[in-house]
Parts: sequence; C-alpha cells; structure tokens
Amino acid sequence: MELDLNGKGVLVTGGTGSFGRAFVRRVLRDWPNVRRLVIFSRDEQKQYQMAQVFSPQEHRCLRYFIGDVRDSERLVRAFDKIDYVIHAAAMKHVHIAEYNPDECVKTNIQGAQNVIHAALETGVSGVVALSTDKACAPINLYGATKLVSDKLFVAANSIKGDRSCVFSVVRYGNVMGSNGSVMPFFIRRKESGVLPITDPAMTRFNISLGEGVDMVLKALERAWGGEVFVPKIPSYRITDVAEAIAPECRQEVVGIRPGEKLHEEMISASDSYSAYDLGDYYVILPQIPTFDTGKYVETFKAVRVKSGFCYNSETNDDWLNVEQLRGLIAQHVG
Repeated sequence: MELDLNGKGVLVTGGTGSFGRAFVRRVLRDWPNVRRLVIFSRDEQKQYQMAQVFSPQEHRCLRYFIGDVRDSERLVRAFDKIDYVIHAAAMKHVHIAEYNPDECVKTNIQGAQNVIHAALETGVSGVVALSTDKACAPINLYGATKLVSDKLFVAANSIKGDRSCVFSVVRYGNVMGSNGSVMPFFIRRKESGVLPITDPAMTRFNISLGEGVDMVLKALERAWGGEVFVPKIPSYRITDVAEAIAPECRQEVVGIRPGEKLHEEMISASDSYSAYDLGDYYVILPQIPTFDTGKYVETFKAVRVKSGFCYNSETNDDWLNVEQLRGLIAQHVG
C-alpha cells in the first residue's frame, strides 16, 4: 500500500536537527494536507530558528513542541492523536558520549524506551527509529547505546499485545553535510592550509539527507514489524574527501580518536543469517518475527544473503571518487 500522510498526524523527535528539517520539508511538499506535523525537541532556540523557515502561520499543520525524550510523560502528551512517529533524537557525538556516558545512556536508551511506551499508550500506528552504522558491532558507547535502542524497537513488536503499532529501524551511514559531519568541518578548516586526517586508510559510508528521508518513508510504507532497513549506499575514503574539498591543503595525520573505527559496517557476519537483499536495500529481519517470514520473502521478492556476508565500508563494491565527491559536496553541503 502506498504511503499517504494526508490527514495523518506525524511527529519527529529531534525534529530541529538536520534530518528533522529535511523530513519536514519533504512532508510539507508531498503531503500538503497532512493533518498535524509536530517538531519535538528540547532546544527552544533551534525551534525558534526553524519556525522562521517553516512557519506555523503559513503551514497550519505545524506544531513546535518543547520536550525531551527522557521525559516519558511529556512524550505521552506529545503523541496524542499522532499516527506516525520518527525517532531521530539522539546524543550522537562519539567523543562526547565517551566522556559523558551516563548522559548518552539516558538519552539513547531510556529515551528509546520512553518513545516505545508513549507510542503504545497513545495508539500510534507506526514508529521508525533512526539508527547508525556505529550500532553494528560497536566499539564505542554511542554505537553500543544505539544497538540497545535498535534491540528495544525490534522487541517492541513482541510486547505490544493486540495493539496495531508497527516498530522498525532504519540504519545508515554518515549523512552528507549533517551537523558534526566531516565535510563542513573540512570546509571550515581549509583556509588554515592544513586538514587533519585521522588515518589515511579510513573509509566511511555516505548518504545524503534526501536519501535518508527516502529510506525512512520506505520503512513507514513497508515495515511489517521489527525489521532493520539498510540502504545500499557508496563508500568514500577520508583522504578523497579532503582532496575534493581542498586539494591545495596539506593532509596531517592526527590518529584515530577514542571510540572511532577505521571502517564502518552496517551488516555484520552474525547479522547475515537474518539478512535479505530486497534490490535497492537490505533488511535484517527479527530473530523472533511476529509475522510469516516466508510470506514476507514472497511479498518483497527478498533474497537471503550468503552466510557470513558483511556490509562494510572498506569492502563495499560502490565507491565515490574525488570528482563525484566534489559534485555531491557542491550540491548538498555548499
């Protein structure tokens, strides 16, 4: 069934972030008759700034709702008469999470549990939680908390009883031009003549904000409950990003920061036993599904990946070269 958000209530946690802004823009463009579109976040200044771009006076469906995912009661209030929730709120900076572990746990794990509770309490129809490649075989606290969050959303489908809410997860790599990403950082630093490189061999997955929104909308439309959706996206070498942005700059190797990986992965060898190829994306099915797996495979023409398959930014078969990166950066980052 084709997704139709007209007449529906939609809420985005962390709604003033890079993803939230892109998602709101898409919903207003494609579903102008959306009944209610709630931007839920804890930063009043960011809400004020976002309201200058997306005005509630111009778009009557918009609501700006101050709140924190750590506050369960506030979420229950915010989810009233909401059909779909996109959970994008997170504490996501790796090095900050390492230094403030308890705060990361409160937001990323307890916050996820609060979103699940509020959705079940208020009769929400569908929840899509944003994850990260760092949740796959994590070595840092941020990744570990997001893995727990993923597990909570997958398991929520088994504890919902006779409620109709469908919970799923979208996992993808570094978002081009998002807050805290390497590309805006390199752009800011290029006038210094030196770009700090963590390791010349480092690779990362890459996705644009628009492609991230596409994947979330696809999950809203296609989720049966408990899937982890993984888009097929290209990789890049960090040295090629530096070359694309500032070929005149010297690249200075500074070493990997605490909690960083040399390469990222989105499907581990252990995940492969539950992973399927659906053409333009992969899906990791729940180990304890609440639906008929055979029917799912037939419906989506899903093909099981080979045992031991690993979707890794180093071994990926799709790569962005310097010229492609330069074009994408001009288009998406500026």
